[in-house]
Amino acid sequence: MDVNVRAFRVVQAALSAPVTPDKRKESARKGGLAGGPSRARSISAARRTEIAIKASSVRWGRSPDTGPVAASSVTVTK
Repeated sequence: MDVNVRAFRVVQAALSAPVTPDKRKESARKGGLAGGPSRARSISAARRTEIAIKASSVRWGRSPDTGPVAASSVTVTK
């Protein structure tokens, strides 16, 4: 980030009035906190596994069909 932009944001934050949380954001947060565990209970273990495998493949850039990386294919550098 540019030094001038950072300085502007610091001054802007220091001079602005304190921000009170928006009621809509608070209620949405509460709903999100309640919805996650409820969703986890409502889907099967097999479906949760499918979701986890898909998320892992997206995060680590692998095809879900390749499975875990074999220890012999990993190179360790010192």
